[in-house]
Amino acid sequence: MKIVTKWEQVPEMRSEEEEAAFWAQTQIEPRLMRESLLKTDGRESTTITLRFDPRMLGRIKRVARSRYLNYQSMIKQWLSERLEKEVG
Repeated sequence: MKIVTKWEQVPEMRSEEEEAAFWAQTQIEPRLMRESLLKTDGRESTTITLRFDPRMLGRIKRVARSRYLNYQSMIKQWLSERLEKEVG
């Protein structure tokens, strides 16, 4: 089994069959996968402060833990979904 240690090692594929054959014989190094999940898309973000009732924050954290998410990321996801409903 071949192990990809750099994204440059993944070739451009012309078909799904070619891609399936490549991934059937190839794995991604876990370190590379973790690093890719932590990368941002390059856009800037702004830090803000929100005040929550401690009980509400506790409930949010429990929901996030049950979904194996960081509670701050989950809040951002919720806000993004709601914004799409309101605007889009």
